[in-house]
This record gives sequence, C-alpha cells and structure tokens, in this order.
Amino acid sequence: MSKIKKKRSMRPLDIKNGRVDMSHGAGGRAMAQLIGDLFIDAFDNELLSREHDAAMFSLGKGNVVMSTDSFVVSPLFFPGGDIGSMAVHGTVNDLAMGGGIPKYLTAGFILEEGFALSDLKAIVASMAKAAKDAGVVIVTGDTKVVEKGHGDGIFINTAGVGVVPEGIEICGDRACPGDAVLISGTLGDHGVAIMSSRENLSFATEIVSDSQPLNDLVEAMLQDVPQLRVLRDPTRGGLAATLNEIADQSGVGIELDESQIPVRSEVKGACELLGLDPLFVANEGKLIAICPPEHAEKLLKTMQAHPKGRNAAIIGQIVKDDRHFVRMRTTFGGVRMIDWMAGEQLPRIC
Repeated sequence: MSKIKKKRSMRPLDIKNGRVDMSHGAGGRAMAQLIGDLFIDAFDNELLSREHDAAMFSLGKGNVVMSTDSFVVSPLFFPGGDIGSMAVHGTVNDLAMGGGIPKYLTAGFILEEGFALSDLKAIVASMAKAAKDAGVVIVTGDTKVVEKGHGDGIFINTAGVGVVPEGIEICGDRACPGDAVLISGTLGDHGVAIMSSRENLSFATEIVSDSQPLNDLVEAMLQDVPQLRVLRDPTRGGLAATLNEIADQSGVGIELDESQIPVRSEVKGACELLGLDPLFVANEGKLIAICPPEHAEKLLKTMQAHPKGRNAAIIGQIVKDDRHFVRMRTTFGGVRMIDWMAGEQLPRIC
C-alpha cells in the first residue's frame, strides 16, 4: 500500500474504463495517484514503498544507490542543453538526491526511422561530455529502431548506480517539524527555456535551461552538514509537486515564504505572459534540501559558496500538520495553498 494512498484521500483510478492521459506524466496529483494505485500496488516492496527517486540498498559492504529515468523532451535541442546532456544530468541528480556518489550509467536509445544521423551524433557527443563532466562512465546500453511516425525522433532511457557513504541516510520521509527548507537557486529556468524554444518565443534576455549535474554540490553539502535529512530535485511538477510529495511521505506540513523564493525576473515575466506559475515549472539543475534548523545557516553558506548554489536561499520550514498541507505566506501578507498540480502545465519538458 503506497504512502500517498494512506496519507491523502484520492478518488481511485477507474481501471476498467480509464485511459492514460498526459496529466499522468506531468508530476501532479494524477501522476502520484497512478504511481500509488497501480505501480506501487503491483511491485510493492520495502525499497519501492519509500517512494524516493533512487533506491538505496546494501550489497555486502556499503550501500548502493540505483535509479532509472526516461527522457522524451521536445524539442530535442534547447537553450542550455539537449536531450543527451539532460539524460545524464537527470539520472546523476537522482542518485545524488539519495546522498549517493554516482559511478556508472546505462544508456538505452529508441530511434525513429529517418532520424538524422548528424543529430544523433550531436546528442551522443553531448551525453559523453555530460558524463565526463559529472565524473560517471556509461558502461552498457541498448538501441532499438521503430517505424517512422512511432518514436518522435529519439527517446533515451538511462539507469545509474552509485555508492552511499557510511552514515548518510537521505530520504523524503525524514523531514521533521522545525526543519529548514532550502532551495539551491532560481526556479523555472528549464521549463520556460523549453517552452520558449518550442513555441519560438523570444525575450529581451535569453532564458537558458538550468540542466546540470548536482553531485559535486551535494558532496560539498554533505561534507559540511552530514545531518541533512532530505534532498530532492524539483523536476516535473516543480517546487510545488516536490514539496507535496515530501509532506505526504514525512507526514508533516510545510510553510513557505514567497519573498525568499528566488525566481529570475525574466522567468517571472515569461511565466506571466504564458500563464504559468513558477512554483509548478520544471527544473533540471536545482535541488531542495531539508535539514535541522540549527544547521540551516551553515548549509546555506556552503551552498552559496559553490558555483551551482550561488542563489541558494532558506525558503521555509517544516511544521506539524496532520493534513500535510503546503502553504505559502505571500508578499501581500496572506496565505496561499500550494496544492498538487491539476492536469499538465508544460508537456514534454524532460
């Protein structure tokens, strides 16, 4: 039985008549319900039921961290990256969010008949560079080709394996009332970069994806503050969905301070133009960290001293709340509920 189903009442899936729609992959309530009611129900085990992006387990000496992810972004090339580099960054970051040191990746390619070899070469070269920069090795893979019209060019699946240092335990179910909530930088850069590229929108300042590996930032954070309780990268569904997941998994509430949440002015303006909320927009190179309050300032300084955490901020705190609500104090002095995203805000962002 999934923790999501235990902690928050949802209308059950209509297995007999229902159909998969795009909201089931968008990072919101529908996706959480699909995972909880279908996948976790079927595959239920102690490791999977923790509902973390990566599974931590022991193989003899030490702990192993493992994760897998698939990438179907459109367009394939966007400001700040492409599907190849993002496939590496995404899995490296999932391993790092478990406190792991990423070591090895696999790469599976589903190619559509007629896909340009020049584009494939560029994507593979980008993956190779991203892997080298992140300090990981792509050790095995697979390639499949499907008929024209059945693959949208290229889809990539990556799996990763890493090791967790002794004494480190990071998971979404460890947040406690009083803990501080930190973000490593500005929100919404990736999702808005994808949307502007897809729709051929131009702004006075180019908005670039934040896609990057975060394992070196996490290593610095854990070295200075090994008491870290939770790490999570706010990808699909953005900050809002990720914090709702953590609230449900830990059985707590979360209170945010809007004035402390960093969003670039150009991203904020683009979101207003496009009718988007930055809190729900995907990120590919940012992380959420939750730690005991007495370590918050030290952790913040460590993050801000790292190139990938210059814009880090303390954005809220964990509170006792049996309803597991995520709420935000607005700049106008009111309180706003930050609920799961309903439907889909941005299609094909990762």
